[in-house]
Amino acid sequence: MRVLSYNLEKFKATDELAGMGERLDLDVLCLQECDSLNLPDELGGLHLADSTKGNRLGLAIYYRRDRFASITTQAFALKKSLHDRIAAPAHERLLASLLRDLDTGTVFTVASFHASPLTALNSLRRAQIALAHEQLGVFGSGSPELMVGDYNYPLFKNRLSARVEKTGHELTLSDGRTYTRYRFVRGHFDFATSVGMKIHSVETLPQGKSDHLPILVTATVNAPAPK
Repeated sequence: MRVLSYNLEKFKATDELAGMGERLDLDVLCLQECDSLNLPDELGGLHLADSTKGNRLGLAIYYRRDRFASITTQAFALKKSLHDRIAAPAHERLLASLLRDLDTGTVFTVASFHASPLTALNSLRRAQIALAHEQLGVFGSGSPELMVGDYNYPLFKNRLSARVEKTGHELTLSDGRTYTRYRFVRGHFDFATSVGMKIHSVETLPQGKSDHLPILVTATVNAPAPK
């Protein structure tokens, strides 16, 4: 499947979305910093699974209904930073959808994630990532999962990768930097973590109106072990 993750930078890149689904042959679209109260139900051949309702900077997930069925969707609140408490950009920083492949019957979880900004410590973002993985494991009852989004984690990724791997997850960076607004923090902000998935590639797409570049994840859900 082909999954696009895009931080729209406070809705600025919203008008780029209409043609992305068909042009990029997407199966799933995960958004961060979207205007979730004004999203269309259909977008470039994709259907809106759900979006957060209480966030100023929302999360949303779209999926292709001719390939997948949406079983359920849930938003999760994670540990808050000081910025979250003062500016209140996002009450819920994780949105997950449990999907079923219509051809194979395989069930898996896909999630849109948005960590706290760089004003918070890396330790807090690591706590958010760990809690997100824990919540997804319960939500999907241990099904394969793919979490994409803006991790706001440009430095010390080897340390993060080691921590993620201890929980059975895999961290996969894209083939190019995803954030270029400020020279001193340029790097891979947007990437993927997964379990029970074969990640074939994570491609950084050309920059649009957002200060984040979209990433395109090509992945296969691992077949369940025979009983």
